[in-house]
Amino acid sequence: MPGTFITFEGIDGSGKSTQLRLLGNFLSANGCDLLLTREPGGTTLGLRLRAALLDAMEEVDPLTELLVFAADRAQHVRRKLRPALEAGQVVISDRYADATVAYQGAGRGFSPELISQIVQLATDGLKPDLTLLFDLSIEESGNRTARRTGKNSGKLSRDRLDIENADFHSRVRDSYLQIALKEPERVKLIDTSGPVDKTQQRVREIIIPYLQSRGHIAIADCRLPIAD
Repeated sequence: MPGTFITFEGIDGSGKSTQLRLLGNFLSANGCDLLLTREPGGTTLGLRLRAALLDAMEEVDPLTELLVFAADRAQHVRRKLRPALEAGQVVISDRYADATVAYQGAGRGFSPELISQIVQLATDGLKPDLTLLFDLSIEESGNRTARRTGKNSGKLSRDRLDIENADFHSRVRDSYLQIALKEPERVKLIDTSGPVDKTQQRVREIIIPYLQSRGHIAIADCRLPIAD
């Protein structure tokens, strides 16, 4: 059975990482052969690249940023993603190539032609079977990021992307929405302005039938448990 490649995308604060963790716990508990990963940082080399790229104290030229993200992705595709997919696993990645289109393309202003070439080179043509795009307003994104990086949050500081201005994040969000409009069969838009559990329910309503249709899992009921 061939593997299935799913990606989670969205602006900072959209909740995609939380939703990936919740879904991963649910799928693993129900016998799904699963690999959860992320970009940047899905490999040992990627972890070192991630630390350098996202360090708010590091001055990184936009072209350097684009190429280092591409290097991280090339390593990720060849060392982790393709082997897992060839082994028949379900692979879910927290960000992938759409993030380069949104962040380095729309956010940093690189041309679509250059972005397309870089993405093709790094991915070697590997595309997601399904993408969930987690969306919320720029204002709420900023509020969530502030709470996540506050004094009592456990996170010491914001990373380089956290500290970009609202115009940057608006361009990124608009680009993501354009991707969803262009590829409605692949990209499913999810409003994350509501409670975490309601968002997770919507995630399961999309993912579980899809995985069932591809023979990865058999679950009779994917509803969240009702609290007492």
